[in-house]
Formats: sequence, structure tokens, C-alpha cells
Amino acid sequence: YVAHLPAAGEIVLFDRSWYNRAGVEHVMGFCTEEEYWEFLRSCPSFERMLVRSGIYLIKYWFSVSDEEQERRFQSRIDDPTKRWKLSPMDLTARSRWVEYSMAKDQMFAYTDIKQAPWFVVNADVKKLARLNCIHHLLHQIPYQDLTPEPINLPPRQTEIGYVRTPMDYQTFVPQVYPRS
Repeated sequence: YVAHLPAAGEIVLFDRSWYNRAGVEHVMGFCTEEEYWEFLRSCPSFERMLVRSGIYLIKYWFSVSDEEQERRFQSRIDDPTKRWKLSPMDLTARSRWVEYSMAKDQMFAYTDIKQAPWFVVNADVKKLARLNCIHHLLHQIPYQDLTPEPINLPPRQTEIGYVRTPMDYQTFVPQVYPRS
């Protein structure tokens, strides 16, 4: 992930990012206990360093209620056009919901730091979650107001004996797409 951190003036969005180590990798056994604990110990220092370097590090957790998650899973099972969204890993993860919840709580306990806190987004309604998150994100980054000054259209020069060339003397591009 370090290779993908933003340069000056850039914005980079990560989906999950290095936090896979504290969640899925830990719960599913894709990392060792030593690697897991090293991540939880090191992550806050790493993130503080990023912030000191001038990076705005803004972390969001999209929280879905148990009922909504159940509804989404069932919808993916029932609707063949959504079935691609449901992987075998999702089914395994569902059976380990308590472990995932404990891992999330532990991750928050270690990595919810003053310089880069976790912001929880109520994500039961996807559209509202996205809009609320976008609104919040835009208000986290200071910016210079670049609203342009109003433009006043000056009056057009009045005719002073000018006669426009007749259109018959001009060659026009064919109107394949006429005005509607």
C-alpha cells in the first residue's frame, strides 16, 4: 500500500487497505498471531507518521445492521443477477461473525487514534451512506474557495454599417445531426 500513497496534490482511496491484516487475515488464519499483533502495534505509529508527513488520513467503517446484512445476503441468494456478489468466503465469514466483530473491536481499540480516528457510517441504506460519507469527507479537508467572480456580459457592439456575408457564400459542414 505504501507504493500507492498519494503524492502532493493527489487523492487516493483504499478499500480496506492494510486493515485486511486486522480483519479477514486474522480471522481466517491468513497471517500468524505474531504478524497480527505486530500490525496492531505498528499501525498507529505508521499512521501518525503519514499524518505528520502531510497526508490527510481519513478512515471510514461502513456499519451495516444485522438485519440489513441478512437481507442483503438473502437477496444475493435469491436473485441470480446478484449471486456473483456472494462468494464462498462471504459464507465462511458469516459463520464467523462473532470472531469478525471481536477483530473489528480490537482493531478500533488499537487504531482509532486522535490523528486518524475511525468514522463510522451507518450503511443500512447504501445511497444515504455514500452521500453522508462524501459530505463528511469533503468537510475534513481544508480548501481554498475557488468560486469564480461573477461575469457580466458586456453589451454587444452596435452595427455601424456592417453587413454580414450572405450564408450562400459560405461552405458549411453538413448537418448530419440537426437541432432537435
